Amino acid sequence: MDVTLLGTGSPIPDPHRAGAATLVRAAGVDLLFDCGRGVVMRLAAAGVFPAQLRAVFLTHLHSDHLCDLNDVVTTHWVMSPARTALPVHGPARTDEVVAGMLAMLRPDVEYRRAHHPDLAWDPEVPVVHVEDGSTLDVGGVRVTVGATDHRPVEPTVGYRVEHGGASVVVAGDTVPCPGLDRLCAGADVYVQTVLREDLVRAIPAPRLQDTLDYHSTVEQAARTARRAGVGTLVLTHFVPGCPPGRAGEWAAIARAHFEGEVVVADDLTTVTVG
Repeated sequence: MDVTLLGTGSPIPDPHRAGAATLVRAAGVDLLFDCGRGVVMRLAAAGVFPAQLRAVFLTHLHSDHLCDLNDVVTTHWVMSPARTALPVHGPARTDEVVAGMLAMLRPDVEYRRAHHPDLAWDPEVPVVHVEDGSTLDVGGVRVTVGATDHRPVEPTVGYRVEHGGASVVVAGDTVPCPGLDRLCAGADVYVQTVLREDLVRAIPAPRLQDTLDYHSTVEQAARTARRAGVGTLVLTHFVPGCPPGRAGEWAAIARAHFEGEVVVADDLTTVTVG
């Protein structure tokens, strides 16, 4: 099983990092978790086109985690040689997001169908609402859903992907919570959004200060990894940012609380399990 960090950035635009998105590949099944800015370009760089995706999973409905879902859906539709649906799994109200996106795309769909006679179907995007404890089988790959805590955004979820004895957790934005501990228990890889509290507090912007109460700090992510007994902690979605050459600082903070492997991810970093 391969885990590729397609986008490791945050809502703050970064020329070096695309928006939040993670690709998990197992047994020939390609699963996309979140759809931040630039995701289709990063998929192409990873050697995957949207038409290959079997499903999309959203951790929550903040714009930086889904702003390029429309690009994923459109490119999947246009590049598929035959009628193929792209299921989108996510927490309650995902149906609202998908319905609004399809309404926005309606003129484009009509133009393309008028121009391409062989494109004889509309995009098909079935929505599957998930909640704590949901389990899914996607082509033999097991996906388990766990509740996370990103309040006032709720509900929010993380995902545990398992195949062939290997396990990967994509947690999304959350502070430590019992649901996250259960999801991560014994996992080989744990992918977590993180912020540096010291850096955030040094920036006198109230809207940035507000991020402190609903994201895991590096220290908290490391403690979650240690408590859950995971093998590798992957840090991503850096707030307020991890400039080139500064990854060692973030890793050192995590290693002070966690003895396993720590990966400070760049876009297209891949971790292989099993």
